[in-house]
Amino acid sequence: MQYRNDKKGTPLSILGYGCLRFTKKNGKIDFEKTEEEIMEAVRSGVNYFDTAYVYHGSEAVLGEILKRNQCRDQVYIATKLPHYLIKSRSGLEKCFQEQLRRLQTGYVDYYLMHMLNDADTWEVLCRKGVQDWVEEKQRLGQIHNIGFSYHGNSENFKKLLDCYDWDFCQIQYNYMDENTQAGRSGLLYAEEKGIPVIIMEPLRGGKLVDLLPGKAKELFAGALPRRTPAEWAFRWLWNQTGVTVVLSGMNSLQMIRENVCIASDVKAGELTEENMELYQKVKQEINRKIKVGCTACGYCMPCPQGIDIPGTFCCYNEMYTEGLRVGRKEYMMTTAFRKNQNPASKCIRCGKCERLCPQKIEIRKELKQAAGELENLRYKLAAWLVKVLRIWR
Repeated sequence: MQYRNDKKGTPLSILGYGCLRFTKKNGKIDFEKTEEEIMEAVRSGVNYFDTAYVYHGSEAVLGEILKRNQCRDQVYIATKLPHYLIKSRSGLEKCFQEQLRRLQTGYVDYYLMHMLNDADTWEVLCRKGVQDWVEEKQRLGQIHNIGFSYHGNSENFKKLLDCYDWDFCQIQYNYMDENTQAGRSGLLYAEEKGIPVIIMEPLRGGKLVDLLPGKAKELFAGALPRRTPAEWAFRWLWNQTGVTVVLSGMNSLQMIRENVCIASDVKAGELTEENMELYQKVKQEINRKIKVGCTACGYCMPCPQGIDIPGTFCCYNEMYTEGLRVGRKEYMMTTAFRKNQNPASKCIRCGKCERLCPQKIEIRKELKQAAGELENLRYKLAAWLVKVLRIWR
């Protein structure tokens, strides 16, 4: 494992563990499987673990695993304050204390303002006493580093970086988002200011691996040296000196071992001009096929109507990247063949999802379009039969 230093000189593993996508079993996090995977990562040198207050069950599971295996002092925990739910200083304290209890620790190494997307919002939080509260926690040793996670454009990102002495920040960044979100210009600006950058969505929720168009997969398969699409994506990020840690939502031992292997020999500046041309060709193929730029982060959920918004968009995109039959079959299995059917056509256009979407996707519009293409006559007939035959009752 290789390491890059944070602002204070602390070495962080360049591969971080994203704790949003722990494997679920019967609606709950599969504790035994998750423990095995986390401990494999710890033994392999991964020392940065990223969770959040709103990642259902994640903080508690991470905390219990670290306690049971007596390795809290071997890792750095990053978690996030849901500032959008906080109304007062007392609310801040209540939320933070709950997080410490869940994590079974007396301090947080890296504490983020979750989805802080502009300087104006930070100013509002300061008027509520957030800045004073954070600085008090730092004096007490309960928060070691303060930062924010960001979804927005590069201009607002730079303004946000300038409005406080941040210890670190977290952005969505990958070879498809090079010129969107904070983008390369935002990354370089943070590097100039000496602010470490943690990367989320390096594979766009798996879209840069499993759901690549066939032509894009062929381009990677034919390139030298031989590398998987995931490895090409990770190496693009670690090629840049401004990238401190890349988070991966690893949920299998194989995935952990493969990612650790990549993170053990990668070097900044190693990619050639020919390599960079390959990325451009792959991007062209992806942009030609993809319909909705959803990363499956889940911030739009739960939907009041029970619609699986990320799942719907995944199937919708599969229609164009993997074929109509593949996308429609997956959609039918996940929405019609169940007791409580949840097709996209159930959308009542309340707009709750759009207010929370980091990608600023016009979800209502895209759901309507997706429903029109996914819910064809065959789908409607199957859904009707499931109801009539009471398959799930």
